[in-house]
Amino acid sequence: MSIKIYTVGGFVRDRLLGITSKDKDWVVVGATPEQMLAQGYKPVGKDFPVFLHPKTKEEYALARTERKTAAGYTGFSFNTSTDVTLEEDLMRRDLTINAIAQDDKGNIIDPYHGQQDIKNRILRHVSPAFVEDPLRVLRVARFAARFASLGFTVADKTLALMQKITDSGEIATLVAERVWQELHAALLTDNPDVFFNVLRECGALKILFPEIDRLFGVPQVKEYHPEIDTGIHTLMVLQQAVKLSSDAEVRFAALVHDLGKGLTPKDEWPKHIGHEHRGIKPVKALCERLKVPRTCRELALIVTEYHLNYHRIEELKPTTVMKYLQRMDAFRRPERFEKFLLACEADSRGRTGWEDKNFKQPQLCRNYFKAANEVDYSELKERNLQGKEFADALTRLRTKAIAQIKQVRVC
Repeated sequence: MSIKIYTVGGFVRDRLLGITSKDKDWVVVGATPEQMLAQGYKPVGKDFPVFLHPKTKEEYALARTERKTAAGYTGFSFNTSTDVTLEEDLMRRDLTINAIAQDDKGNIIDPYHGQQDIKNRILRHVSPAFVEDPLRVLRVARFAARFASLGFTVADKTLALMQKITDSGEIATLVAERVWQELHAALLTDNPDVFFNVLRECGALKILFPEIDRLFGVPQVKEYHPEIDTGIHTLMVLQQAVKLSSDAEVRFAALVHDLGKGLTPKDEWPKHIGHEHRGIKPVKALCERLKVPRTCRELALIVTEYHLNYHRIEELKPTTVMKYLQRMDAFRRPERFEKFLLACEADSRGRTGWEDKNFKQPQLCRNYFKAANEVDYSELKERNLQGKEFADALTRLRTKAIAQIKQVRVC
């Protein structure tokens, strides 16, 4: 059998969609690992043979079939013999739109009708073997978010299989790092809210992200939240965060800022007094469980704890404004403070009818911070103040600068 090489997966799919794709994946049919090594390819695969091209460094995987041997997305054995066909390799893939190949002459090989599903904007599983890999629940939800703007939706039968995976309990076997990887990728799409809606529809949200799932059905005061439902508000905030920033940290902070409302006793509904402090524990729990990177976790906790102070900034005394700027470490971390403001602005706009309203808070916060951050403290240095004495004097100067902007006196 002669060796044949095909471009596969996302590169072919994106080209058919008219999207520029940077990464190319290749599948090699009819080759042995020894033949690949003899041609200078470098092995990188642990579970099955994957090689890097000696010049382009692109990934070339031997065509393979797989068999379920244990629970979880790693519980598979692989067959990479030279008699595995391209069609067999494509059959093991998740969605039909990802099971399309192209040969060296530009011919499309599409045995599972992925092109038709691209035309119809459908995310559909390739085969019943879809249920064997719990990671596919997250992947389909992410693809739904990525391609929502193009009109793609999940096929009913595929969603049913996702529900079946969830009900089997295998979804709980996914390792934290992979869950975070898929979440992070979803946050970088134009419609990350779709990711959570799809997971909720198939029952996976309450297992993978229970802190977010419990927000749905929790009411808020209609005067300030016409959308009423906290879960809906959360996804609206996430949508607004997408409009304000491409930074995944800002979007994650917007997503989790109201987790405390999920812990409000029902007899206190629809009010949520103290939810910002109540939210610290579930945000920490979520971040620890998913091994969320430190900078992302820190911003999420700051937004959770201090977003109400942002909303009330106009009412706060200069001393209080200064206290919160210090607690957020704004003077040493101005970039993070700017991200805090963006996440909080998304919170303001993530309400029905409030999306395009003009808010004073963003500019007021920036003005107060700028005035405090740019005070001239050369006199303090000339007086040779040090330690706590210097810090207290600098705080007084900065507070006075904020008071001047607020046009109030500092006692």
